[in-house]
Amino acid sequence: MAFGTSKLLTTALDLIKLFRSGLTPWYCRLFVRLILLVFMAGFFPFNALSPAGEPKAENGVGGGSPPQDLSFNGEGETAPAGDPVLEGVPEPELFSKPRMLLSSSYQIKRGDMIGDLARKFGLNQDTLISYNKVKNTRLLQIGQTLKIPNQDGILHKVKKGDTLSGLAETYKTDEESIKTVNELFSGIIREGTELFIPGARLDWINLQEINGDLFIWPISGYVTSHYGYRNSPFTGIRQFHNGIDIGAVSGTPIKATMSGRVIVAGWSDIYGNYVVVSHHSGYRTLYGHMSLIRVKSGQYVSTGQRIGDVGSTGLSTNPHLHFTVYKNGVTVNPRALMK
Repeated sequence: MAFGTSKLLTTALDLIKLFRSGLTPWYCRLFVRLILLVFMAGFFPFNALSPAGEPKAENGVGGGSPPQDLSFNGEGETAPAGDPVLEGVPEPELFSKPRMLLSSSYQIKRGDMIGDLARKFGLNQDTLISYNKVKNTRLLQIGQTLKIPNQDGILHKVKKGDTLSGLAETYKTDEESIKTVNELFSGIIREGTELFIPGARLDWINLQEINGDLFIWPISGYVTSHYGYRNSPFTGIRQFHNGIDIGAVSGTPIKATMSGRVIVAGWSDIYGNYVVVSHHSGYRTLYGHMSLIRVKSGQYVSTGQRIGDVGSTGLSTNPHLHFTVYKNGVTVNPRALMK
């Protein structure tokens, strides 16, 4: 069934004349009106019919020939080039727009890890760590309750001199977002107040500390004495052990646990041959009882670089490495910071 444009127009005019003549019954006039409405609205697909009476598919549902301009999506499938849906469409502003802070709760189960939980709730791990004030993700307990906020961000405790504009600049956000999330009605913030900074992230060092991924192990071996109080192997008196002892064969390579600069390479009656390396963020590491020192004071070392060999010099009962970590001049448990 095929119609030419002139034929369609002639037919339409004939129908209109017949309708206006008043010589047709009411039901015929109604039928004519319906035909005209369908025709004018474009619902009768005259041009979509083939000579055989089969509907044509114009590159859409029902088949048809694909467009000539195709591009591959990298997975063996083709997609129309320039298709805005395939190239990416901005998400609705509501999805990413800062909003009033709300939270739900979740009870930790066996096998839960902070990274997996963050993905489960559509957040980054910085958010869960900061919002719940987690100091060490390895110490999370089964049954412990975490608060799950409805958006990404971290907590900031207002210090003396802090301003909204300053915080916005520091965390690369804007003042209005901070106001909205924290329901602030003015630009005044008080010292000691905790603010949720939408979209902010923890700095890399803090995140590594909390996840216990800051240092590599200095040697391959086994821990023979842990950090904390113990009975002295020499006097039997209970005393504080400021590092960990890692047993290994004499001559085993000792590696720098993080990049930094050697500030001490020498001898101590307690540690024998020892090395101290200064790192960023206030960290220093000490390596004691070496049989041989392989670096010099002032030398820069990279993570994993050999700085000495395991020995039993100084106050020692057998070959091992004494490893101490200082943070701003105070010892901390190395195991909490080691991968």
